[in-house]
Amino acid sequence: MSVQDVIKKSFLQGFQNTSLTMGTVALLLVAAGILGIYLFFVYRFITADSFYSKSFNVSLILMCVITTAIIVTIQSSVVVSLGMVGALSIVRFRTAVKDPLDLIFMFWSISVGIICGAGMVGLAVMLTLGATVLTVVFCRLPEARKSMILVVNAANNDCAEAVFRTVSRYDKRYAVKSRSLTRDNVDFLMEVRTKDSEGLLRELNEMEEVISVSMVAHKGDAVY
Repeated sequence: MSVQDVIKKSFLQGFQNTSLTMGTVALLLVAAGILGIYLFFVYRFITADSFYSKSFNVSLILMCVITTAIIVTIQSSVVVSLGMVGALSIVRFRTAVKDPLDLIFMFWSISVGIICGAGMVGLAVMLTLGATVLTVVFCRLPEARKSMILVVNAANNDCAEAVFRTVSRYDKRYAVKSRSLTRDNVDFLMEVRTKDSEGLLRELNEMEEVISVSMVAHKGDAVY
C-alpha cells in the first residue's frame, strides 16, 4: 500500500462517524419530527388567517425531518457528504415567499433539523423555546400608526392651500406624493398618518372645490 493510499484511507476513516446506530438515528428523526410538529402549531397560532398556508405549514415538519436525515447521512461518510453537497447544489427553489415571517420559519425548521442531525437535541429544544417566546412577544406587540394614501379630487388648483392646511391639522408631517392637473380638475396624492381619518375625510369632503376624497392603506410599496 502506497503512502497516498494510507493518507486517503486515514482521511476517509477520520471523517466517518461509526458511533451512529439505527436506534440513535431513529431517536434523532423522532425528535426532529416532534419539534417540527411543534413548529406547525406555532406557525398556525402566529400567522394571520388571511396569510395562512397549510401546505407551507406541513412542509415545515417534513423539512425539519429531511434535514436531520441529510445531516446524519453526511456524518456517516465524507464521500457521501461530498456527493450530497454536489447534488443539492443544483437544486433551485423559485417559489416566492409571501411574508418575511414565512422565511424565518423556514430557516427555523432547517436549523432545528441541522442541530438534531448533529445529535444536539437539547440545543434544538432550547432554540425552539427561545425563538417561540421572541416570536410570540414581538408579533403580539401593537403596530405603529400606519401611513395612509389620501387622494383628493378638486375642481381647480386654487383650493390647494386650503386642502394642505386641513391635512396639516391632522398630520404635521404629511407628504405630497403627486399633483395631477387637467383642464377640468386637479388630483392630490398625499401620504398621511392620523388617528382620525374619518374626521379628515369628512372635513375635506365639505369643502366646495373638492369633488371627491378617498383614503387607502398601503403596506411597503404595494397599495391595496
